[in-house]
Amino acid sequence: MRAQSSATTAPSIAVTAPRDHGGFGTLQAALGVIAFSLTFPATAWGLEGFGPWSLVAVRSVLAALIAGGCLLALRIPPPDRRHWPGLAVVGAGVVLGFPMLTTLALQTSTTAHAAVVVGLLPLTTALLSALRVGSRPSRTFWVAALAGAAAVAAFTVQQSGGALTTADLYLFAALLVCAAGYTEGGRLARVMPGWQVIGWALVLCLPLTLPAAAAALALEPVRLTAHSVTGLLWVAAGSQFLGLIVWYRGMASIGIPKASQLQLAQPLLTLVWSVLLLNEHLTVAAPLTAAAVLVCIAVTQRARG
Repeated sequence: MRAQSSATTAPSIAVTAPRDHGGFGTLQAALGVIAFSLTFPATAWGLEGFGPWSLVAVRSVLAALIAGGCLLALRIPPPDRRHWPGLAVVGAGVVLGFPMLTTLALQTSTTAHAAVVVGLLPLTTALLSALRVGSRPSRTFWVAALAGAAAVAAFTVQQSGGALTTADLYLFAALLVCAAGYTEGGRLARVMPGWQVIGWALVLCLPLTLPAAAAALALEPVRLTAHSVTGLLWVAAGSQFLGLIVWYRGMASIGIPKASQLQLAQPLLTLVWSVLLLNEHLTVAAPLTAAAVLVCIAVTQRARG
């Protein structure tokens, strides 16, 4: 919540209403969701060879090097000073906060369970968007969004036996910081290309992540395997950079609330990856939750604010 309060001090930006020409914005947001759905399985793979602090710090450094290289190669000038507070919120939320909190959670939680808890992210993002950007979705939109969140919450309670764990607390905290980062990033993506939003946020965090990576690698044991290296590379290049590029572009095109509701499909995709890549076993409740969430997605995408 500290990141969100920082965002409220940033100067307002005049933007035009989002328009989804030919459904391209929806496609970009959907590609972002697919990229994010692989994050938890990739993180689980990464934890096979890296400690949690090493994994998060190194992934952020690698992503920053990729982003910084692109910014230098294309000779992109630094953003206006008025945009830096918003970029700091993006960095605190999606570069530092969310990866760290979810990685700590995945030390004791299955990817399937974590994915379903984070399924509440669309509603959290829509709520923060309404407060920060001033968006006003329709009543139908909110009813469908709350129904989808209720389905996810019921699944989570059923899976955890009705008791919250330390991993759940990490995940709920991750929801707040990530939603703040998504909201601010989607706002900034209306005035600058989405890849520059996450690119500059990654570069902004480099003075913190680079020494953190050096310290963590010195303190935590490292065991390089095919899984750990593949997981690290995906969360750095796929989740932390490429996925956020198309995600922010999609949010700028179709609006933050509607884009956030596409993420209701993310836990379902992650459930599939957890079975295929990690051999996790799902309960009967998973397909029932999937059906309910898909209905909610259809309703929210048709609802007009």
